[in-house]
Amino acid sequence: MARTEHAFAVIGLGAFGAAVASELARFGNRVIGVDLDERRVAQMAPVLSSVVILDATDEAALREAGIDRYDVALVAIGSSIEASILATMNLRLLGVETLWVKAASRVHHRILAKLGADRVILPEQEMGRHIAQMLNNPVVQDYVSLGNGFNVVSIELPQALEGSSVRSLGLVGRDEPRLLAIMRGTAQLDMTEHDQKLMRGDKLVLLGRRVALQAFSDRL
Repeated sequence: MARTEHAFAVIGLGAFGAAVASELARFGNRVIGVDLDERRVAQMAPVLSSVVILDATDEAALREAGIDRYDVALVAIGSSIEASILATMNLRLLGVETLWVKAASRVHHRILAKLGADRVILPEQEMGRHIAQMLNNPVVQDYVSLGNGFNVVSIELPQALEGSSVRSLGLVGRDEPRLLAIMRGTAQLDMTEHDQKLMRGDKLVLLGRRVALQAFSDRL
């Protein structure tokens, strides 16, 4: 049977799983939500393409629900490490191509990685690093770690620099931090216009390692 394209299966509809499933659906994707809790399933029924009450540790039940036709699955079971591991094993046996799994601990993380999860998520730690980065530097509006020490950050232009030019920021021709984009609202400005004046609230999207990004933001 042909696989369903642009379709996601979210196993576990607690706070984390429900949030991911809702956002995927909001982006226009087809999403099936799976949980043992009837109340959680009922809450998500109006939001998702389909929902089902079943035990994800039961491979036959997952197959009967058609989960094997989904290319991407997220295991977001938080109440039981054993159930998370068994669900991950079942989804691999069903042939789900891309599998993301929420981990509850470092040990859980290692087990899931050994089982072949494509990505293992520790939401609390990842969000903690994200928030710490923004608290440490208030001009940072958003932050993404790319690995290998490199990060992408969005920095809001301070009021004191309103009217300054792109050239005056000292980023033209620099490899690090590298200016990737300048956003004004939802519009992207032409970065080749080095003498154009910046406005308060413009956002600079920069790529670089932490030290270089910190040194630049400290000058603002």
